[in-house]
Amino acid sequence: MKRKDNKRKTADPTETTKPKRRKPEQKHKPSRAVESSGDQPSPSSQVPRDPGPSQSPAGQPRSEDASTEQQADSETGKIFNDPIHGHIEIPPLCVKIIDTPQFQRLRSIKQLGGTYFVYPGASHNRFEHSIGVCHLAGQLASALQTRQPDLGITNEDVLCVQIAGLCHDLGHGPFSHMFDNKFLPSTGSKIKHESLSVKMFNYLVTKNNLDKEFKRYFGKNLAKDKHKTFITEMIEGPPKTKSKGWQYKGRNKEKSFLYEIVANKRNGIDVDKWDYFARDCHMLGIKNSFDHTRCMKFARVVEVKGEKQICFRDKEAANLYEMFHTRYILHRRAYQHKVGNIIEIMISEAMKEADEHILTPRKKGTKLRISETCTDMSAYETLTDSIVDRILWSEDANLDRAKRILENIRSRNLYKCVGHTIPPNKMDEKDVRQKYLDILKEKSSGLSENDVIIDVVNFNYGKKDKNPIDHVCFYTKKDPNKADKRKMSEVSGLLPKKFEEQEIRFYCKKDDDTSLKEASIVFQDFKDLYCP
Repeated sequence: MKRKDNKRKTADPTETTKPKRRKPEQKHKPSRAVESSGDQPSPSSQVPRDPGPSQSPAGQPRSEDASTEQQADSETGKIFNDPIHGHIEIPPLCVKIIDTPQFQRLRSIKQLGGTYFVYPGASHNRFEHSIGVCHLAGQLASALQTRQPDLGITNEDVLCVQIAGLCHDLGHGPFSHMFDNKFLPSTGSKIKHESLSVKMFNYLVTKNNLDKEFKRYFGKNLAKDKHKTFITEMIEGPPKTKSKGWQYKGRNKEKSFLYEIVANKRNGIDVDKWDYFARDCHMLGIKNSFDHTRCMKFARVVEVKGEKQICFRDKEAANLYEMFHTRYILHRRAYQHKVGNIIEIMISEAMKEADEHILTPRKKGTKLRISETCTDMSAYETLTDSIVDRILWSEDANLDRAKRILENIRSRNLYKCVGHTIPPNKMDEKDVRQKYLDILKEKSSGLSENDVIIDVVNFNYGKKDKNPIDHVCFYTKKDPNKADKRKMSEVSGLLPKKFEEQEIRFYCKKDDDTSLKEASIVFQDFKDLYCP
């Protein structure tokens, strides 16, 4: 509909105007911003504008001396199109972290390590998983903030939780869990990826001068870095001390429930699992029967025995059992697949052979072994899955044995599994190995200790032999402010009675028929004696 050709109002004499180049008969057209609002501003309300080159395309002035707070407010996050969660919005500070070399490194680390050699679809990396956890962490924290304003959850709390979700896997090494579960222990190191993630996070902030960005979003006074402390505590967990009482420093006990969002040490129900269950099932082609979106709808903070914790509606108990069953299925069918595991063991062996021959420069000028890079993040940030190609394409004769192992993986000439068994009771790995070697000696076998690999795998619901639901409290529709535990019989009579089982797998490095036959015979004797 055309507007009436009204007479223009007299302009404010103090207003700076641009030279008019319009024809006298041309009608005045409002700006798009005015059209969208439906209201035309009066001349007296307009701010004088500089007609010079500093004028923005949208007609907004660019203030060179604007305060950092105003700049922070004017920035927006970015939209990521994620195959699992759809279009998700990531806040500006998280985008700053994503756009660093240390975070981009996660693009080169496979989420499922050696499982990719078994499931061709498992090509996803730690990068997209971390962004997904950031998204879910923000969703859950914001949901609790909206539903329960009395909890006092601030926007700063929500942002800290999102950053913790984003950075919780920064410390993963080549092929993810293979590095800290297989390679590092073989070199005598006991450090875990959670501790490395904290070290990498602190290094990332310092290296990229992000302290000023933290001040923009958390205020100039960081209260002695309490927010960064809170973030690292959510990643690594409580300090390992014998002191009783509240051990965290980032937040007081009134906000204890915030520590359960990213990595829940109480019962294992956290957004980290929610993302990798959905993402891994999607990429592996395994059906996921657990619905984390429904679970989030029924999450509620309730005070139980003087401590606030995240609880769930009583009718969600079966859904949570399904969550832990999904964990078991993923470990049984994918994460601990016998072929994927032996490939990771072989990669670990190759890296151990190359450990003292592949040296990485550190910032102090010296060079570190692969296993020593954990002590210096400037060296560790260069360590990704590409270490395999670095070994394969090296012309160093010292790496010949490591190269042969990796070439055998590529040609699918893997260590052969001669048998696997489930013992009636849990056995110690060292004890299993010693019993197998004793039988080798009795048989006067030509196989040596180094020709045999024994892989002891434990499958459970996340709390070893305990029922994780025993650590979850549920509220009812009638009384949402009171929560307690639920008996298995109140949920279903078809739930498991046992929550952990062990499988022992025996592999032979030699591939000749005689050696494989001997290894199989010894395995059968072991099975008859200890796993009848």
